Amino acid sequence: MIQKDVEKILLKVQKPGRYVGGELNSVIKNKDDVDVRFAFCFPDTYEIGMSHLGMKILYSLFNEKPYIWCERVFAPWLDMEELMIERGIPLYALESGDSISDFDFIGFTLQYELSYTNMLNMLKLAGIPIYSSDRKDLSRIVVAGGPCACNPEPLADFVDIFFIGEGEEVDLEVIEVYRKCKKNGKSKAEFLKLASQIKGVYVPSLYDVEYNDDGTIKSFTPKDNAPAVVEKRLMMELDKSYYPENFVVPNIEIVHDRAVSEIFRGCIRGCRFCQAGFLYRPVREKSIDTINNQCHTLCNNTGYDEVSLSSLSSSDYTEVVELLSTLNEWADSEKVSISLPSLRVDGFSDDILEKIKTVRKSGLTFAPEAGTQRLRDVINKNVLESELMETCSKAFNSGWTKVKLYFMIGLPTETYEDVEGIAHLAQKVVDTYYSCENKPKGKGVTVTISTASFVPKPFTPFQWFGQNTREVLMDKQLHLKDTITTKKINYNYHDADTSYLEAVFARGDRRLCRVLAKACEKGFHFDGWSDCFSLKKWLELFDECGVDPDFYAIRNRSFDEVLPWDFLDYGVTKEFLKKECEKAYKDTTTPHCRLKCSNCGANRYGGGVCFEKR
Repeated sequence: MIQKDVEKILLKVQKPGRYVGGELNSVIKNKDDVDVRFAFCFPDTYEIGMSHLGMKILYSLFNEKPYIWCERVFAPWLDMEELMIERGIPLYALESGDSISDFDFIGFTLQYELSYTNMLNMLKLAGIPIYSSDRKDLSRIVVAGGPCACNPEPLADFVDIFFIGEGEEVDLEVIEVYRKCKKNGKSKAEFLKLASQIKGVYVPSLYDVEYNDDGTIKSFTPKDNAPAVVEKRLMMELDKSYYPENFVVPNIEIVHDRAVSEIFRGCIRGCRFCQAGFLYRPVREKSIDTINNQCHTLCNNTGYDEVSLSSLSSSDYTEVVELLSTLNEWADSEKVSISLPSLRVDGFSDDILEKIKTVRKSGLTFAPEAGTQRLRDVINKNVLESELMETCSKAFNSGWTKVKLYFMIGLPTETYEDVEGIAHLAQKVVDTYYSCENKPKGKGVTVTISTASFVPKPFTPFQWFGQNTREVLMDKQLHLKDTITTKKINYNYHDADTSYLEAVFARGDRRLCRVLAKACEKGFHFDGWSDCFSLKKWLELFDECGVDPDFYAIRNRSFDEVLPWDFLDYGVTKEFLKKECEKAYKDTTTPHCRLKCSNCGANRYGGGVCFEKR
């Protein structure tokens, strides 16, 4: 419900549809009929947040409970924010129009480190104190989850509760404890102590950190009976886990404007740079019947004519061809297209090609990640150049003329020869096109290569490895650009400055809280957007706070150092990650989970790929 003071400013901003709510399938309740109000905050624009699957799942899950009303909140863009501040309009939820300061829970999903300033700015826009210690009452409990919660420490002073792992069960368990505390007149401190006993819950205020003289962590000590190790939560039986029958259908175009069906969680591959591949172990698949029913129901309830099959590596679904055949039984006649993103080069079979080639020929995307076989072995990509050429040949002979290839620059042990290998590999793809007998007549080929700067992430074998300096990364980008010799290859690269800040917060500790607080005070936000990001201002801020960002981003770490996230257990042992790091330096690969168990530790969950018959 739009407030009158909001209505007055909508014609003065770009895309007013971001701020009005009222979409098909949005949930309206009477606030007097519920026990708990939950503001689900996505710390970015409406178009990005409305594309996020996790938000869709939890929004519907919470609202199925008659005693919870979950509403959506997004970060207003610069023009809207300016007018809200000018008119004294606090940040509000789309469904009711109420300020989020009226809510019991203010929940954030942390998908990327550069959204941290948006999170604090959203609290500030609502007039809510950013420090958890300044929020005394049993209301406005700030909670956070998502992949970045695997290192919660840079936000430890601001968040009351972090959800570690997958949220479908643990979120509701915490809300239930809150209901009882609220009913019985318990304090916030009493509630937090009770919540800390739930598996998958981390309460930062119940832990003390001590540092060595060299700035590394000396100890991490729980108090008030909080657990010494916080274990992640997992949904082991995905066929039985909650999935919404409809999505809120946006009023304006969003980034991924389609129905989405999750086909499995986790990844069998073990690429050593990939955080998600380790956080979500073990692989757990949905059955074909479940996926088929969910896809069909979503299309019927939303009107979407495209379904995207979501996973970390879609072609690794064990019965992917049969799945596509089953979906096409109704999708063809109902004019619904099935998209299969996240395809691997070595999983692109003729059968898959046959199933997806009716969708569109706009382009195929693959991620070799490194330009030479040596470096692909270092990162455990387990993809051969011959497999890439064979896959591209199949695609070109079937009518495709555009291929996108994703790579990383700055990977551990990378040389300039490895950088040049990216251009050489792209050139071989171009040459493969012109050697195909059945390529489209009269059309040229376009190969687009994109490079992102490597960022070392927690819970990966490369968590100990320091990032290349910005100067080295930029030099490598220019070197690659100079190595390309044809206009048939386009080159895009990600800004090294933002990757540097991402690395600082990815491997940071809670001493970065004061930097983020100062950033909030100075109005820093939307750091993932080039319109707003300034590394120069960030470096000045670090200097003002007496914090060396290189200590977090650039520094190599020893195996015996206490890492800021060592008290969290994501199911993969530190010993396994060490062995994988050592194998990387020897250019040695590890087979994927369906070929051989590598004893990573995820078999403790008693299901998924670890217990498949091989």
